[in-house]
Amino acid sequence: MGRLCGRYGQVIGIIKGLFKLNDCFFYLRSMKSIVTVCSLLFVASAGAQTDVILFDRHIDAQGAHIVEEFVSLLEIPNVAHDLSNINKNAQYIMGKLTDRGISTQLLEHPGTPPIVYGYLASKKATRTLAFYVHYDGQPVDKTRWKHDPWTPKMYDQSISDGGKEIPFPKAGEKINPESRIYARSAGDDKGPIISILAAIDAIQSEGIEPTSNFVFFFEGQEEAGSKHLSSYLEDHSELLKDIDLWMFCDGPIHQSRRPQLVFGVRGVTGFEVTTYGANRSLHSGHYGNWAPVPGQMLSSLIASMKDETGNVSIEGFYDDVDPLTAYEIESIANIPKIDAQLKTELGINNTEGSETLYERLLYPSLTIKGINSGNVGSKARNIIPASATASIGIRLVKGNDPDKMIDLVEKHIVKQGYHIVREDPNNGTRLAYPKIAKVVRRHGYPAARTSMKNPYAQQIVSRVKEVAGDDLILLPTLGGSLPLYLFTDVLKKPTLVVPIANHDNNQHAANENIRIENLWFGIKLMGAIMTMAAE
Repeated sequence: MGRLCGRYGQVIGIIKGLFKLNDCFFYLRSMKSIVTVCSLLFVASAGAQTDVILFDRHIDAQGAHIVEEFVSLLEIPNVAHDLSNINKNAQYIMGKLTDRGISTQLLEHPGTPPIVYGYLASKKATRTLAFYVHYDGQPVDKTRWKHDPWTPKMYDQSISDGGKEIPFPKAGEKINPESRIYARSAGDDKGPIISILAAIDAIQSEGIEPTSNFVFFFEGQEEAGSKHLSSYLEDHSELLKDIDLWMFCDGPIHQSRRPQLVFGVRGVTGFEVTTYGANRSLHSGHYGNWAPVPGQMLSSLIASMKDETGNVSIEGFYDDVDPLTAYEIESIANIPKIDAQLKTELGINNTEGSETLYERLLYPSLTIKGINSGNVGSKARNIIPASATASIGIRLVKGNDPDKMIDLVEKHIVKQGYHIVREDPNNGTRLAYPKIAKVVRRHGYPAARTSMKNPYAQQIVSRVKEVAGDDLILLPTLGGSLPLYLFTDVLKKPTLVVPIANHDNNQHAANENIRIENLWFGIKLMGAIMTMAAE
């Protein structure tokens, strides 16, 4: 079978060269003559087709049903603190796993989002693979959405490119691969759940016995910092002890639209900082030019944290960065250069620093997520607000300790002449110090990275290359964050990030979406992994 896959990859390479295709391998499915030739290369001795042709056929036959199942999941609100709806999501997913004959249970702690756990054993298993997906999503500001974020809509292309709303497909209808589904968590992170379910359907319909046992581990609190994940892993360690590799199905494919596998993620932490003026808001005419202005104070304080090039100027901020291996450096050198493309796409003339996007992701970052002081526009008033607050996020790389990084920030704040408090100051404190900053630390976790030479990860790499060919990109780390450290550092298990979403899916933002072709890609990717050969 491996030789046949290799021959298919050669055919794909030749065809892509002729037509100068620069997208993922799955674009070729529309070329019927090519598919006809290539399908002959994938007939297994037992009569079952175990590569992309199998999954193409399933998508063609069941595309409308897959979309329908996806829409039903997207309709359930999934903000982590909304436990009632979070539990509805968990029950829905649990039911879908059970319907497919998967042994399923809810792992529950009182007052916390449950883990949906599933196990599918195989008589031919030579390894155990775990699929991690989170089913919770970010909070929403409905005023910024084109439509209700939990009322999924389909568009013929990206809204930003002038996409028009279209009806959801009916059974048997051909689905435009460039069409998109818009809803919260469409890209981050319910898409992989549906891809996994559809891949299982395709495999079961062919009577294929996988060579791996599968664990399904769906979390409901990732977007809220996975605060209880460690206790779930500790309490249910017996269920997880035999897992050889954890695959985290999250994040986007590369901006070049090429598929990628990622061996690590950045960590994350953050804080809110508030500066203070008078103990009440003041008339700007009566007191302006005399009373301190919290917004100006905060702006100056934040500006002191970065230099003019965008590099963080906080002392020691870049000190604790683990070096990359020679193999990781080589992989980075092979990443497509997409900075110019992104500048045009995003409408920006310049970027922070002189390095490429990916080079910048190899260092910790400090980002203002939001600032609040008074009002603007039609609600602006002639006042000096009593306070100003900024929410600041810090992305961490391997070697950074979350608490130590905020310690460095606080030392910097003190150097700027501020007295740090944890609660709003009383009049006694206000009179004692000229500049006061309240710092509220947020929950965080460190970065994680698995060796790119790990044998189980390499099995996945080899398998994905059989269907993606040379298009596959290997990244040492992703810019985003996931609680991988609990698996690499606590459970001592290797991890691999397996993304499927389009890079412009607007994750965490308004009008989040997933491109249909990326959903199809996810099915093929999950299916390819599930049907790979024995060790």
